[in-house]
Amino acid sequence: MELQKLSIGNHHHDDTVPAEGGIPAEEEMFLPHKSDGSKRPQFTDFEGKTSFGMSVFNLSNAIMGSGILGLSYAMSNTGIVLFLILLTCIAALSCYSVHLLLRSAGVVGIRAYEQLGMRAFGHPGKIVAAIVITLHNIGAMSSYLFIVKSELPLVIQAFLGQTSSSDDWFMNGNYLIIIVTLGIILPLALMKHLGYLGYTSGFSLSCMVFFLSAVIYKRFNIACPLEVFGNFSVTTDVSEDTCTVKYLTINQETAYTIPILAFAFVCHPEVLPIYTELSNPTKRRMQNIGNVSILGMFTMYFLTATFGYLTFYGNTEAELLHTYSKVDPLDTLILCVRLAVLVAVTLTVPVVLFPIRRALLQLLFPGKAFHWLRHIAIALCLLFVVNLLVILVPNIRDIFGITGATTAPSLIFILPGLFYIRIVPTDQEPMTSRPKIQAACFTALGFIFMSMSLTFIGIDWMTGESRNLGGH
Repeated sequence: MELQKLSIGNHHHDDTVPAEGGIPAEEEMFLPHKSDGSKRPQFTDFEGKTSFGMSVFNLSNAIMGSGILGLSYAMSNTGIVLFLILLTCIAALSCYSVHLLLRSAGVVGIRAYEQLGMRAFGHPGKIVAAIVITLHNIGAMSSYLFIVKSELPLVIQAFLGQTSSSDDWFMNGNYLIIIVTLGIILPLALMKHLGYLGYTSGFSLSCMVFFLSAVIYKRFNIACPLEVFGNFSVTTDVSEDTCTVKYLTINQETAYTIPILAFAFVCHPEVLPIYTELSNPTKRRMQNIGNVSILGMFTMYFLTATFGYLTFYGNTEAELLHTYSKVDPLDTLILCVRLAVLVAVTLTVPVVLFPIRRALLQLLFPGKAFHWLRHIAIALCLLFVVNLLVILVPNIRDIFGITGATTAPSLIFILPGLFYIRIVPTDQEPMTSRPKIQAACFTALGFIFMSMSLTFIGIDWMTGESRNLGGH
């Protein structure tokens, strides 16, 4: 899942970017069979072996993330037409952003996001890029653990044959994420190499296809208005408009829509590492891979959002799977979907953590050899922070919203545009040239988008209205 934002991408990332003063174990590649101990060549001199189709699969995995669970909620607060327009715009802008990254990388022969920052703005640029990627990955880890927090109690409840929650400790999501973190995630995160976990990306994408199939199937098996089970309540009053499709809607929750969509399309730190592994690598070939991958995820996102929305309409919650429990908490199909998603996101967290630790080691201990104490301490600190966030944040919508409003526009809009302007020589493209002006406008759009999203989200928080929407 959103590992995918990191599994395929960052394990290649690690085996292509040498650290200052040596290659600590943290920066060795995930898949050790490719290690030859020699100096890493620039991608312009390196012939990868990954086919076009497998590269599409890898980048699709990088795009696909936990944000898919929030898309139906986004559509319920925009309407189908506005959602489609926004989704199309974000997808198109993501393709253009890939173009900017590939163009910048082609000029300097660098295949790492942070290293482009280094080339464009020196050490401060590298620091900013690393921090943005780190914060985004922490947001991704938080979203995964939030899914564990909200879904694992429901899975346990279904296995016990209970139709309502209890006060037992093993039904408390906060306790469960701590147990999962200590029992599964931490041991995996402490391993020196996590290469084999990269193969979970295929399983994760399969889980999402299974999830989409279940959403489409349930659309034709759940009646509207909802016949909720037990003590559950719905957020929309039963009226003649309850089951009416809305094509254009603007409300206070609409502020979360664009950040959620942006969060769902972030894959840009993984574009260059995948480019490196591509056989017969050319900019046009990699751009086509980006376009095909984004188009495929666009289709999956739109289908998931549409069928989820047409199932629950105004009752859609910020985490779609949780909404199904209101209808039938013992539903076997949804239980299978939950189990698949839970396994996928749990195995994803250590892989997402690995590149964060690598970035922190580069920033805090550049050139230092591998040391188990640093290796373990950083993992413990990161997992502690992420668990604290998940316990304190009341809604996954807030994680999607804040992450999508800050790090996503930075990775999609702002940094690629700035890199392009700074790296492409002015003798090739003057600042007054059309490509440079377009890149500048693209960067400005990112700042505008970030400012507007944060403003609207801040207003929503201060007013305190509709805070129960999408809650768990």
